[in-house]
Amino acid sequence: MGYINPLLQLPAGRKLLDLPAEQRAPLEAVLRELRDQANAEAEKSWSKRKGPMAAYWRAVSTYARHLAHALSVTRLCGRESNGVACMLPRGHRCPDCASVGLDSGDPS
Repeated sequence: MGYINPLLQLPAGRKLLDLPAEQRAPLEAVLRELRDQANAEAEKSWSKRKGPMAAYWRAVSTYARHLAHALSVTRLCGRESNGVACMLPRGHRCPDCASVGLDSGDPS
């Protein structure tokens, strides 16, 4: 994904990365399915001119996507800049690491 996941900026969101891979994978699959179903409900509500329900389902879809993506991230960069740890997934070219030549874009 080419975006900074806001959930990974929260301590509780980062705890998702502490779950073992065998627990994260099924949760990620369910959340991706939830995203698809919520998108379908949003479209159905929109076609019925039910704007508030369409917005609700679109928000559910977005949250499910962010959670699924957080579960798919293997680890964060973790480098520190001015005493703050980088919260971008490794290899996502964080500005501080890239500016000093530390981040080669290698996802390993």
